[in-house]
Amino acid sequence: MTSRVVFISALLLLWCHCRHALGSGDSGTGIVPSPDRSADGADLLSVGTMVDTHSAMLRQGNTDECDIVMNLSAADRCAFVKATPDCSMEDSFINYLKMAFCLLPPNLTPLTITLCIIWLLILFIVLGLTASKFFCPNLSAISSSLRLTHNVAGVTFLALGNGAPDVFSATVAFSRPHTAGLAIGALFGAGIFVTTVVAGSVSLVKPFTVASRPFLRDVIFYMAAVFWTFIILYRGTISLGETLGYMGLYVVYVVTVIVSAYIYSHQKHSATRSSVQSSTHAPELQTSESDQAPLLSNGSIQQGYDSEYRPLLPYCESTSSILLNSLNPVDSRTWRRKTWRWRTVKILKMPLEVLLLLTVPVVDPDKEDRNWRRPLNCLHLITAPLVCVLTFSSGEYGLYLIEGQFPVWALTLLFGLFLSAIVFLTTSNDQPPAYHLVFSLLGFLVSAMWISAAASEVVSILHMLGVVLSLSNNLLGLTLLAWGNSIGDCFSDITIARQGYPRMALSACFGGIIFNMLIGVGIGCLIQMFNNEPVVTLEPEGLLTWVLAGSLGLSLVFSFILVPLRCFHLGRAYGIFLLLFYAVFLLVALLTEFGFIHT
Repeated sequence: MTSRVVFISALLLLWCHCRHALGSGDSGTGIVPSPDRSADGADLLSVGTMVDTHSAMLRQGNTDECDIVMNLSAADRCAFVKATPDCSMEDSFINYLKMAFCLLPPNLTPLTITLCIIWLLILFIVLGLTASKFFCPNLSAISSSLRLTHNVAGVTFLALGNGAPDVFSATVAFSRPHTAGLAIGALFGAGIFVTTVVAGSVSLVKPFTVASRPFLRDVIFYMAAVFWTFIILYRGTISLGETLGYMGLYVVYVVTVIVSAYIYSHQKHSATRSSVQSSTHAPELQTSESDQAPLLSNGSIQQGYDSEYRPLLPYCESTSSILLNSLNPVDSRTWRRKTWRWRTVKILKMPLEVLLLLTVPVVDPDKEDRNWRRPLNCLHLITAPLVCVLTFSSGEYGLYLIEGQFPVWALTLLFGLFLSAIVFLTTSNDQPPAYHLVFSLLGFLVSAMWISAAASEVVSILHMLGVVLSLSNNLLGLTLLAWGNSIGDCFSDITIARQGYPRMALSACFGGIIFNMLIGVGIGCLIQMFNNEPVVTLEPEGLLTWVLAGSLGLSLVFSFILVPLRCFHLGRAYGIFLLLFYAVFLLVALLTEFGFIHT
């Protein structure tokens, strides 16, 4: 409930600031129209004059070229956006700045912003659906086929599945120099949100005693990651070695988790073996002999039960009905049990779910048939490669013409049709093929492409909102981007705590954000290094960056000191303290953004 109130408050804040910014921007504070300009402002400023003007403003200290568009008059903004390379938004499918300043007249800019906010909410739903119902199940199938232990799978594949929206958003934002502030704000903002609001809500719902060694281990590693990021931001540059060190630190964290789990299991096994040796053996023999007969009788009873109720005639479902049932995202039994609110949300999400079902295969190792759907999986061999080539780099390579005549997407379509025909002719509806695991790899790749494409659009929309509303990337990152990516984890962790597993919920809080920061920063900076130069420049966006880093570090120090002092018991009083800490941090961040707190 707290997260919903905070999210709605942010939208209201954006709307109020939008009206203020648009009202002040139309007055033309940056460039005064010439006297011979017509009254309606139809004559535009020359492109060369505007480029010289904004270059002069950049020399005065403004680092983002596109930010100064709001200093121009309303009639000049469209030409400026078209002439400025920083406003191109080549990594997204839609140029939201052109849509805001060129597609609609200036008096309808609030409508454009409202539509973009609605589209932003839809993209967050796409991120959540793809990660929870397609990305995570395929990762689980891959880890099961590789026979990884629960600890290794939890800190690698499952951490990637849970933090996919955060990691992809941070990677996309860090790979663009003018949106790195979004990634910093999102990673730090999500860290503060998870360690205060989520952890505090879990403590309020279900007071419990946390496991001491895993808690201290996670807090120490997260403090090291935050301190390292703080040093890099203070220096303003990050080299290739430091970028690899980010991912190396996560490797050390994974090794520490595995070694500590092995030591704990070894100690537990030794204690159990010593207790068994100290007990007498005679009662054990009597117990084993007396328990053997009921086990055999139960097995025979179960076998007779299965043979008696086995259907006389096997039911063969047609290929068309298999395809239609596989594309139906609604379970009739679940539908009857749920409330009208759940049904309304489900109806709104159904088009997105059907689209994902058409393009992303899912392998479920827990099912007897491993979720093999022959017609749908054959269709996936056509749609999945098309999604990959059309979403990679905003469809640039998918629309490329081979020899100037034949598009890449058409070649991909022909290749998919060929593979689909082979699989359809060599398999049956009842038995999955031996290579069914390949579909989990394909599902992992396609769902990752969907998440990456949605994350690119999210980052571009937030960049547009920051430009139009004159808000910093840090503020948008720590509010909308962090809340949008973390609100699902918040509700799921609270649900897990209510079901009686608060330790699991708290472990998910810290384990995921460590992965998000180290891998998100590392991969994002690596992409920027490969595209531009070997040293990436990270310029903090004013005082708010240090407020973010300091608040996150302070919350971790409080947890590191107060939790052991309370004998690792997290009660309601500590939960209220964490929620109040986040409220104070949010107030200080807003006051800093709007200039009430300054150096």
